[in-house]
Amino acid sequence: MKKRIGVFIFIFFGITNLSAQIETPEKPLGFDRSRVFIGSSLNLGLSNRFFNLGLNPQIGYSLNNWVDVGVAMNLNYYSQSATAFDPFKYKNFNYGGGAFLRIWPINFLHLQIQPEYNWISSSQTDAATGQSYRLKFQAPSLLAGIGYGSREIGSRLSHFTIMIDLNQAVNSPYRNGIAGDPQPIFRGGFGFYLNPKKR
Repeated sequence: MKKRIGVFIFIFFGITNLSAQIETPEKPLGFDRSRVFIGSSLNLGLSNRFFNLGLNPQIGYSLNNWVDVGVAMNLNYYSQSATAFDPFKYKNFNYGGGAFLRIWPINFLHLQIQPEYNWISSSQTDAATGQSYRLKFQAPSLLAGIGYGSREIGSRLSHFTIMIDLNQAVNSPYRNGIAGDPQPIFRGGFGFYLNPKKR
């Protein structure tokens, strides 16, 4: 008798569970257009005798409530004054692109890593003689940092991020031309999702 009651209970809960799954199907997995965002950020680097200004358009996808991935382009202008250790003044223009990963461990705080590859056109002027040289070269960079922002998936996002270049490439647009030391990069941006949620 106990076996029959046990089998009955097992079948009853099995049917109940099956009917619940049929009545409330799970949301389909896959690409969700409302998680695609586009935007841009403006980066600024400042230090003694060093200036960097850039624009970074980007397109990305929010994988879940705490991870964004995407691709970004960059356009940068860089200048550096002559010093006692280096008699040259530098003016560089570079463009490039790469990917980014942004993690939001807390809803207002994010960590970011962004590998890039840059093509640089450089003008170098000897401050003493006035003689100029023009050079073209390439360099990889690996930007990493931490930032503050707000993000509402399906609506909008904004962020302010402080990063440095972790790569050792001498020609990186984010390192100074004297010792190759990384310069701080301040990058503020905004974006919006392609398919905003209806309120």
